[in-house]
Amino acid sequence: MGAISSLFGYLLNALYSVFNNYGIAIIVFSVILRIILIPITIKQQKSLKKSAQLQEEMKEIQRKYKNNPEKLNQETIDLYKREKLSPFAGCFSSIIQLVIILSVFWLVSQPLTYMKKIDANIINDYKTQLQQEGNQSTYSEIAIINRFSSQDARVSLNMDFLGLDLSKVPSSNLNDWKVYIIPLLYVISSVASIKLTNNFNKKKKEDSKAITDGTEVQSENEPNELEAMEAMNKNMMYMLPLMSVFIAFIAPLGLALYWFISNILIIIEKIIIDTVMKHKEEKENA
Repeated sequence: MGAISSLFGYLLNALYSVFNNYGIAIIVFSVILRIILIPITIKQQKSLKKSAQLQEEMKEIQRKYKNNPEKLNQETIDLYKREKLSPFAGCFSSIIQLVIILSVFWLVSQPLTYMKKIDANIINDYKTQLQQEGNQSTYSEIAIINRFSSQDARVSLNMDFLGLDLSKVPSSNLNDWKVYIIPLLYVISSVASIKLTNNFNKKKKEDSKAITDGTEVQSENEPNELEAMEAMNKNMMYMLPLMSVFIAFIAPLGLALYWFISNILIIIEKIIIDTVMKHKEEKENA
């Protein structure tokens, strides 16, 4: 994770040198990162769309091999292979998101190391001074910025964003109502993103159901490997936001700001990509 955090740090520091504001730099950083990840998002959306279109063939396989679970699972896997479609596409996307989450967490937690590229000896000297003063902050580099930025320009970062101090940690500032603003916005955007995804998936299933011929399908009590894969994808979709909410509570506000902006961008991406794909499909059908 350190290598990725360091790479992200170069970009974030370059943006900070342009805007001289940590919050604005994070917002632009979020936009650039989402643009880089667009191909993965498009691929995921296409996989979900194609999976819905294969429902009719899958139902036929379920009808044909309903009394042979082993053959049923094998035929289902073979169908995915023929169509070059991976049931784990959602998991792959979630894993990438998890890697980015942890990398950005390291970045905002240790901005002097990963963003400013300050020599470790200088950081350690300041840590020693903080310890001598009785400062035992969990995020020592944030504490260094707050304590010594006026004395040393090398460790100075403008973390004031619209009246919010992005260096603050909600769990350490429970009496400051301002620290809850960005995490709350993040939670709301996460709920909206999940609801949007569920609506897209529900619509895909309804479209698939509309084109089926009502043939008998596999009993719900019989094992279905495909359903297990889909359940795994769904669990990952819920797990990441829940984990992120917890981390946002114990991390500097800069991280919650990044996640909030990313969620907004993801929602916009999903709407645009789904609209474009739908228009393209209607055009092909016509």
